[in-house]
Amino acid sequence: MTEQNLKSTLLEAAKPHVPFDGWTEVTFRAAQADAKISAGLAKAACPRGALDLAVAFHEQGDAAMEARLNAEDLNHLRYSEKIATAVRFRIEAIEDRELARRATTLFALPQNAGDGARLIWGTSDRIWTALGDTSQDVNWYTKRSILSGVYGSTLLYWLGDDTPGFEATWAFVDRRINDVMAFEKFKSKIRSNGVMSRMLQGPMSLLDRIRAPGAEAQNFPGRWSR
Repeated sequence: MTEQNLKSTLLEAAKPHVPFDGWTEVTFRAAQADAKISAGLAKAACPRGALDLAVAFHEQGDAAMEARLNAEDLNHLRYSEKIATAVRFRIEAIEDRELARRATTLFALPQNAGDGARLIWGTSDRIWTALGDTSQDVNWYTKRSILSGVYGSTLLYWLGDDTPGFEATWAFVDRRINDVMAFEKFKSKIRSNGVMSRMLQGPMSLLDRIRAPGAEAQNFPGRWSR
């Protein structure tokens, strides 16, 4: 059994325990017992125990969202609607709200905040990539940063949403996306305004040197063009 198969097996065995014990060592031990995997193999696949399983759970949702985005025809939608649909697909990929609630609590801990931020950024990156984003400048970063905020706030809203069919959550997503699009229009007006464009020429020339990570790079820190 490969390391990935071991992790997937442990994750599926852990899910029934998470609503009661959270993403904890108790859950991790119960999962390895249920899956009949030795402690040594379990730790080899997940050195950080349940934290690695929580990461795998999030990435599993990302993969399900990405597969659905690639399978659906979104050509009839406006760009803002495509983004909102992608966020909705990601939320709907969560099979159990309690698993996500417990993971949110885990990644809110100071020692795990870095993992949480990386995962949300990764979700945003996969959305933009699936939607065909080709930006290579500072927009590569701003798009993912803004969408990370949209997805993170939507997830928290959804965790407390009791409306039928989560109607309030989908309305919340639409409002947030509209706010983002309004900001993009504002940026466009600034660039087209002669006076403001000259005032911001210095800062903008620096930002224009920022380049997205290349294919050979590992996510960060990207590049700085001369």
